[in-house]
Amino acid sequence: MKEYDVAEETPRKDTSPAPGDDETSSATGGAAGGTEPPPSPAADDSRDDDHPATAGAGGVRAGDTDTTGADTTTRAEGAAGASDTTRAESTTGASGTPGTGDATDARDTARSGAPGPAEGDGGAEREAGAAAEPARLPATVERTVIEKTTVPGDTEQAPDPAHDVEQRKIEAGVDHRYPFGRPGEPLGKAHPFVFGFVAALGVITAWQLFNAALNAKSVLVMIIVAMFLAVGLNPAVERLRKIGLPRGLAVAMVFMGVILFFAGFVASLVQPVSEQTTELRESIPAYVKQLQENDRLAEWDKRYGLLERAEKTVNSSGFQDKLTSWATGIGKVAVNGIFQTLTILILTLYFLSSLPQIKTFFYRLAPRSRRARVALLGDEILDRIGGYVAGQFTIAFIAGLTTYIFLSILGVKYALALALIVAVTDLIPLIGATIGAVVVTLVAFLTGTMTDGIVCIIFYIVYQQVENYLVYPRVMKRTVDVQPAVTIVAALIGGALLGVVGALLAIPTAASIALLIREVVVPRQETM
Repeated sequence: MKEYDVAEETPRKDTSPAPGDDETSSATGGAAGGTEPPPSPAADDSRDDDHPATAGAGGVRAGDTDTTGADTTTRAEGAAGASDTTRAESTTGASGTPGTGDATDARDTARSGAPGPAEGDGGAEREAGAAAEPARLPATVERTVIEKTTVPGDTEQAPDPAHDVEQRKIEAGVDHRYPFGRPGEPLGKAHPFVFGFVAALGVITAWQLFNAALNAKSVLVMIIVAMFLAVGLNPAVERLRKIGLPRGLAVAMVFMGVILFFAGFVASLVQPVSEQTTELRESIPAYVKQLQENDRLAEWDKRYGLLERAEKTVNSSGFQDKLTSWATGIGKVAVNGIFQTLTILILTLYFLSSLPQIKTFFYRLAPRSRRARVALLGDEILDRIGGYVAGQFTIAFIAGLTTYIFLSILGVKYALALALIVAVTDLIPLIGATIGAVVVTLVAFLTGTMTDGIVCIIFYIVYQQVENYLVYPRVMKRTVDVQPAVTIVAALIGGALLGVVGALLAIPTAASIALLIREVVVPRQETM
């Protein structure tokens, strides 16, 4: 007897069972009048896919025409059936699936020899069950995807990483190497929208940073000066480390030396300032008496009424308000100077103690393939800055020591305070030494004789020539390696931008730029 497929209308031939088949196959074949051979694994999967309702029941009976017709109709409607999904559904409890119960009943009937259910009745029931059965999922959907797919009416969803900490760690890929998750793939830069958006965002960010830098100019200047001093003092720390001292102790010793220098400078200025203030206060009555006894001043007073005008000016409220504002301004400047000095010293201490970590942090920002070269260039730049600071301190020390010896021989008052002033002002490029010389000469004229002032002028003219043409070039040649013309231009530009601080930072900055041009820009131009 031939069986016809409902969907394809092609005959299907029955085959005899192979020897050694199990009891179930024999019983099924006896009931149907013919059996099929045991299928291979691939064929078994195909038959399970084609007959999902009977796969779990042990096979399809040749006489069960309606079941086959329903299954082939399902296969024709869904061109690619979900093999794994259907098998999983049938295995995990599709006990009410149409056709499964009938096949089981037929097998039991074949074993017992009782007649099976009528084909017409069983086919009608299975057709009704197939019509009520929901549509199956496509075969292309994987099993894992089906398990996570939310069907209509199901409210279960994956946890939101914005609220669920564990889900956040899972999706970010947190492990011992990446405690905050693995870095994502770089964004595409070829799209015009991405390029325009990033460019506009960069311009806005640069403008905002520029305005913020202008508003925080004083803070930035303090940070730059502190870092400059830390880099300049680092060579002294490294020398102490070479003799076996730990870095913490070396930093403490160097910083204590800086503190003692500033303390000595302030203490040396306090005594002469207080003495001069006391002398001025005590000499005011004598100055007033001399003015009153001056014949020329008395004649001018009769002609122009100078004393009366001066008295009215002093007693006026406007003059008193101006005097109060001047005093307040001087006090604010003094307090602000003390605060900035202490802030710079504290920042210098922190920067000096953590300078290796700071260098490592900035070096890690460079690409891995260029990091070694960037580190070498960075170390060379820092060495040059440190050499410049050490050279400036050396020149300043020579200037201060020479001034102290000269003023002590000449017998000018406050030789130590004046020597410290010369040493500090000599740190300023180009004009620092001139400022110190002017201060010393004025004090010599006021506290000494005319001869003392003239001798000071001659001494500093000679000393400036020696320092500018002998001391300074030799010291800076060993540390910075910058041409004299570049030094002058850099100091002028730095002074115009940031004043005294800009003049101090200009030369090492110029040295760093010259190094980068020589080692990076020029070699690239040679290879083009």
